[in-house]
Amino acid sequence: MDIDTYKQNHKTAYLAAEYERLSKEEADLKALAESDVSMRELAEGDLAALLAQKEALLVQMEGIVESEKEEETFPNEIVLEVRGGAGGEEAALFAEELANMYQRYAEKKGWNVRVVNESKSSLGGYKEASFEISGKDAYRLLRFETGVHRVQRIPATEKMGRIHTSTASIAVLPIRKTIAVEINPADLEYEFSRSGGAGGQNVNKVETAVRIIHKPTGIDVRCQSERSQQKNREKALSILGAKLQAAKEEEEAKKHAAARKDQIGTGDRSEKIRTYNFPQDRLTDHRLKESWHNLEGIMMGALDPIFETLQSAEGKEN
Repeated sequence: MDIDTYKQNHKTAYLAAEYERLSKEEADLKALAESDVSMRELAEGDLAALLAQKEALLVQMEGIVESEKEEETFPNEIVLEVRGGAGGEEAALFAEELANMYQRYAEKKGWNVRVVNESKSSLGGYKEASFEISGKDAYRLLRFETGVHRVQRIPATEKMGRIHTSTASIAVLPIRKTIAVEINPADLEYEFSRSGGAGGQNVNKVETAVRIIHKPTGIDVRCQSERSQQKNREKALSILGAKLQAAKEEEEAKKHAAARKDQIGTGDRSEKIRTYNFPQDRLTDHRLKESWHNLEGIMMGALDPIFETLQSAEGKEN
């Protein structure tokens, strides 16, 4: 057991220091027992107590480290992106409904949700928008939502009563403490503009919104949720890192997709994962080949039955 590893971790450093103090006390007692036979019996009882304390500290430190590893795999902070797809204004309206659905689900879970960026269509739907969601198990529960969501219904603008099919894409990006992808500052291009929406005079007069373009990949990120340009820049860089990491993982998943035919999707935003059929009040997940009814409840955030089935399917797969 390497106590130095625990000493270097700020979450376990104080426990490691206590462990070392007990170890020194243990060594002193052993030396005393060896030098004074009359003290041996008393020392043995104290040594047993010290050993129990040290073992309890080890269990505590190992638990903290394991918890950190778990959080690195399934972080409690994500960025959820929604984008209108095929179908014009109807697609944008559906994108906004999906965003509202996830926000309602987040509220049920007691998670925090903040708008990072949004671009509205002429009828008020989302051309694109991104949200910062933080809370326990946020990524674990939402990670299978990346992909194309298809809606079949009669739009409010349809005069002939015909059913239209539109799409919106969702991307779920985990915000991890350590990013395996290196970002070269020379590869970045910055644009600054005024933030839209509420926020007072500062938002309207000062160029606080930040857009970062990663030139080698063409990936861009826009952030306007913070009041200062510097904070928006920091958040945009964090999201860019998550996007680049997700792109790398998606590429790796595609390479191994043939070997995992039963996998629950590739995490590819171009993969069609779900259909919301309003005339038949049915949601179908194409990866699971399962359907649920009560679309009204689902759109209000009743997603747990679907997520539980996805988690269960992943467990069987592994």
